Amino acid sequence: MSKTYDSLHMGRSSIDLYSNDIGAPFVEINSFAAYVGGSPTNISVGGRRLGLKTALLTAVGADPIGDFIMHFLNKEGVETRFIPRKPAHRTSAAVLGIEPPDKFPLVFYRDNCADINLNIDDVLAAPLGDCKVFQFAGTNLSREPSRSATMFAAELAWDEGATVIFDIDFRPDQWHDVRAFGVVARSVLRLVDVVIGTEDEINAAMLSDVSQMSLTHSQVSDTKVAGDTRSAIEVMLQLGPEAVVEKIGPEGARIHLNDGEIIDAPGFPVEVTNILGAGDAFGGGFVYGLVNDWGWYKSARLGNACGAIVVTEHGCANFMPTMPEVEAFVAPYGGLD
Repeated sequence: MSKTYDSLHMGRSSIDLYSNDIGAPFVEINSFAAYVGGSPTNISVGGRRLGLKTALLTAVGADPIGDFIMHFLNKEGVETRFIPRKPAHRTSAAVLGIEPPDKFPLVFYRDNCADINLNIDDVLAAPLGDCKVFQFAGTNLSREPSRSATMFAAELAWDEGATVIFDIDFRPDQWHDVRAFGVVARSVLRLVDVVIGTEDEINAAMLSDVSQMSLTHSQVSDTKVAGDTRSAIEVMLQLGPEAVVEKIGPEGARIHLNDGEIIDAPGFPVEVTNILGAGDAFGGGFVYGLVNDWGWYKSARLGNACGAIVVTEHGCANFMPTMPEVEAFVAPYGGLD
């Protein structure tokens, strides 16, 4: 059965203010560039630029920042008709310092934000039965009413035969108690076909010894989540997903299937400017591959290529590559196969 949308993405959207003073400590930043961000928003743009017909279910306030985001998405061709404006809430923001290769201080402004107030009525107005892929982010689950709305959306998409993708998107400071993250994340896995996450995110989602996460919010942002990642993935696969896609940075991605097969998809070497957005660029490419039946390996290779391109740039959504740009990038490496 044909579907109107290749993919529907649900979750946060924001204005991203990224330091123009690359390498400068945060306290010495003089100016910022304004972009559009938020993990599912970035992925929807990434997929659209590659050629997918994408739709976005987020929420913005009745404010100029909401106008800024909607203007950008409409120019990109992402379907925005399912994005409610919520006058009682603000469009969210993120501010980033850029100190490559490994220091990127990030501050979220999400108090009373619009997208975390997505509700079940918003989900019922969205095309959950008319998309091939439904993708959502872990931050959606951090508060109500977005938590129950997201789980309801996953149920609807699952029942309608869409491929459901859970991008773990673990943002510790968005949770009232970081130990609650795994409890909620595990509860949704029965409705998920594919999980995407880093080693830290996978361990956080499956952590059984919650004492390891007895951290204050001020400590947790720089904390690595320890654990036996392979064992965590094995348990995760037992809870329902067909595949867990482990993002492993410059090395690329590793796909763990529920039949025990492991597929390694190598990455592409580049010089890093800004790592934020790499995972979302990967998501856009990976979803494109799945929609077009490219298989696990080639889909992940496309995701890796998109991620590699974006880490050389300044921002996220605004710098997602087109397919011709990807093809030119991978040609010296023998392509994606």
